[in-house]
Amino acid sequence: MKKLVLTVIVAAAFLSCKEETTKEEKIVLKYPETKQVDTTDTYFGTEVKDPYRWLEDDKSAETAAWVKAENEVTFGYLEKIPFRKELKERLEKVWNYEKISAPFKEGDFTYYFKNNGLQNQSVLYRKDKSSKEELFLDPNTFSADGTTSLSSVEFSKDGSLVAYSISEAGSDWNKIVILNAVTKQKLETELVDVKFSGIAWIGNEGFYYSSYDKPTGSQLSAKTDQHKLYFHKLGTAQKEDKVIFGQNEKRRYVGGYVTEDDKYLVISAANSTYGNELYIKDLSVPNSKIVNVVNNFNSDNNVIDNVGSKLYIATDLNAPNQRVVTVDAANPKPENWKDFIPETENVLSVNTGAGYIFANYMKDAVSQIKQFDYDGKMLREIKLPGVGSAGGFSGKKEDTELYYSFTNYITPGTIYAFNPKAGISKEYQKPKVDFKSEEYESKQVFYTSKDGTKVPMIITHKKGLKLDGNNPTILYAYGGFNVSLTPAFSIANAVWLEQGGVYAVPNLRGGGEYGKKWHEGGIQQKKQNVFDDFIAAGEYLIKEKYTSSDFLAVRGGSNGGLLVGATMTQRPDLMKVALPAVGVLDMLRYHTFTAGAGWAYDYGTAEDSKEMFDYLKAYSPVHNVKKGTKYPATLVTTGDHDDRVVPAHSFKFAAELQAKQTGDNPVLIRIETNAGHGAGKPVSKTIEEAADIMAFTLFNMGYRELPSKK
Repeated sequence: MKKLVLTVIVAAAFLSCKEETTKEEKIVLKYPETKQVDTTDTYFGTEVKDPYRWLEDDKSAETAAWVKAENEVTFGYLEKIPFRKELKERLEKVWNYEKISAPFKEGDFTYYFKNNGLQNQSVLYRKDKSSKEELFLDPNTFSADGTTSLSSVEFSKDGSLVAYSISEAGSDWNKIVILNAVTKQKLETELVDVKFSGIAWIGNEGFYYSSYDKPTGSQLSAKTDQHKLYFHKLGTAQKEDKVIFGQNEKRRYVGGYVTEDDKYLVISAANSTYGNELYIKDLSVPNSKIVNVVNNFNSDNNVIDNVGSKLYIATDLNAPNQRVVTVDAANPKPENWKDFIPETENVLSVNTGAGYIFANYMKDAVSQIKQFDYDGKMLREIKLPGVGSAGGFSGKKEDTELYYSFTNYITPGTIYAFNPKAGISKEYQKPKVDFKSEEYESKQVFYTSKDGTKVPMIITHKKGLKLDGNNPTILYAYGGFNVSLTPAFSIANAVWLEQGGVYAVPNLRGGGEYGKKWHEGGIQQKKQNVFDDFIAAGEYLIKEKYTSSDFLAVRGGSNGGLLVGATMTQRPDLMKVALPAVGVLDMLRYHTFTAGAGWAYDYGTAEDSKEMFDYLKAYSPVHNVKKGTKYPATLVTTGDHDDRVVPAHSFKFAAELQAKQTGDNPVLIRIETNAGHGAGKPVSKTIEEAADIMAFTLFNMGYRELPSKK
């Protein structure tokens, strides 16, 4: 057993975290023995050892025993943090407020989600025309521990039927349940083995959905790379469902949706997370053929609406910041497209509702909303409640009122009702959160990355913060897959801010904040730009005395977990704490698990070329842990049912760090059971994890009581 001796200071009283102590107690961390095996892969003549390959077997008793042993060490450590319980209690208190979603109408009912505060899953309610409230669907009854969640709910056009998908233990594999929406009676046997799927009704006949053939071996980690679009006819067995697309065309991601008037089936087909082929099928013509609109994967394309045969398409084809075009369905190829909302200098996303089109422009990661009619006339710019993120403005064409949410890092998400004819907003649902927003501030700065690129970052903290380099700071980012990090309120972050913490979010290259060019500035053999942007953000915070290396934590999840893993192995001196969550950490083998091959647009693969292999190996976190290096205090987090980024990534990284760490900083892995990549995680587990991460972070920055008690 490898031992790590930590000095934990325990004092009778503390006036500050710097005060001298009266007693010292030695705590010995004994990491589990992690065996090494003689496994070697050869890439372009280069041998690469993989001593922890056995941890990839999620079905083995040996892996299960390792998980149990690691969790015992981790939770044993966390239990010794004196303020861990206090943090959890504060998180529960702040979390415990009523949350209500925007309403939506289906048939004769108005539906909405509601959570009384600490319910593990939000509950779907409805009201009839007399406003009598009725519980419609309670996901908390799906499982005893709250780990079965509601993934999606879709009603037939007349609202008489509903199909909803559920996820068990956080898995991406779903089941679909079909009900009579009026009586709530189950209509037939549930559909199983459904993955990465929408539910698209056509009348009351049935619906389209997507899935893969069930893989052999482990359903949690085996490769899935041929997605198919099916049609399920109501009243028939799932085995009779017809494949609409994907039987002969091998695509990793296939989705289908039906236009609001039931005229067209729209099919999107892709082999990676960026770029899709686009197809349409005229459902009003019996036995009509599927017609290709875009025949390559070089752009993102999406039919947002139609008026008769006139299609409205959002695309970044020849428009890196997106535009909306129109075309007749009879001749839908790109050469016939006409600009409807032209590209601008700001990135565009589009919603429709109440007979209008709403253009959400992102300027330096902040929302600006403009309203258009279907003739392309800009009617107004909608005045938002402040500077932040707005989402919504969607609904049916016959709706007379729409809803949108507004939030930023210090403003809890508030729902507004919007009259689209008058252009007037009114507050609909403001949450009552035990957090004094007026005592905090956010500001955006621009800093310079290694190659001279200007990168925006929003920094949030208490007003009057003293810039002395001693503020506990979390630097959080993502930097990939065209994902944009826009300002949003988080209860966990609110509690961090209450402790005098700084929360900083840079918008790194690889994201979508400045369109396709920004995304492509951080992919494949430009991926180092993302790490450089993140490192430069940390250096900026230190230079400007928001914090110092002794009080800086870096955090990110999924692709952001890769970001943290690469940064801490390249610059272990930069931060005191590293928090990689559900990370992609083995860059030589990520594409061999589940749908990982679809991430190649961003990453490339080790099989592409020697140059790509060399580049990946040079930053792959698992392959760049060096013996004799003092790495920051590290808490790796993952879920045992994560079938998006399999937990083996985190297992192998933690094993490497534990074997090679020098010095007193702990390296722990917290493995949540019955949990996946994050979606649908019960509130109870979310709170526990947030408390543990915050407690670990502050404790390893030297705090022995909460900073707010100083």
